[in-house]
Amino acid sequence: MRITGPFDVKVTPETVSLPNAEHGRLSLNKHYHGPLEGPSVGEMLSGGDPKSGTGGYVAMETVTATLDGRNGSFQLMHWGTMHSGGGFDVRIEVVPASGTGDLKGLTGTMKIEFGPKGEHGYVLEYELPAGE
Repeated sequence: MRITGPFDVKVTPETVSLPNAEHGRLSLNKHYHGPLEGPSVGEMLSGGDPKSGTGGYVAMETVTATLDGRNGSFQLMHWGTMHSGGGFDVRIEVVPASGTGDLKGLTGTMKIEFGPKGEHGYVLEYELPAGE
């Protein structure tokens, strides 16, 4: 299955727990809309050169939502790089065995898309086991 829709995101800087760390820590609060409907929370670690817009990040996110009419939760694992001038290479996968409720056994990948005015969108390609 392949679904698409918009999402809202609020990113909040957090205190880095390691002394002299050369990375940032951020909390993520999202709300997905469309065939995937519901909130998510997560944490991101980032590093690189914020002045040039070049760097990398990793994040874990827990989504509690309705997916095409099925209720449950699942986790997403992100890792990616950003390059000055706008290059963005991100991989997002459903964490194996993280699905709960009607989403038990969920597998898949997600892509993030950006609109011309900075709006966020998702493309989720997923599978659920037969009978789930």
